[in-house]
Amino acid sequence: MHLRKQDRIGLLASVWLFEHCTSRELDALQRVATGLDVPAGKVLARQGETGREFFVIVSGSAEATRGRTPVGVLGPGSFFGEMSLLERKPRTATVTTLEPATVLVMTAREFDDVIKTMPSVDRKMLIALSSRLRDIESRYVPVAEQVTSASVS
Repeated sequence: MHLRKQDRIGLLASVWLFEHCTSRELDALQRVATGLDVPAGKVLARQGETGREFFVIVSGSAEATRGRTPVGVLGPGSFFGEMSLLERKPRTATVTTLEPATVLVMTAREFDDVIKTMPSVDRKMLIALSSRLRDIESRYVPVAEQVTSASVS
């Protein structure tokens, strides 16, 4: 599988975790990402195993399951394993290809090498994570009613 440099950059730029990265930073990330062709039925990530890779689906599809329960189908442009770049924790789902697929994969070790030479990527990811957290809070965390002096007896 051969993906053009611009295709790899475009795929990585579409990942919310890298949305604040400059073209120079995206170029550094694309250099360590590898395109792979995988057959149908290939387990790309297994629930409970330590995550060490991040994937973007280029073509084909994959199913995410928790236990035996399907939780979603991932198609072109979908990504998973992004938290593996930041922390080596157990995967929360199993992802298995439903058909032959092409994926872009980056290992946590390769990602760490980019961060050593370009620490600004880490900062941009923190900004993206903070933005996502604020969005989640605004949607799902109820705002406490303000207590006024008139309502306190």
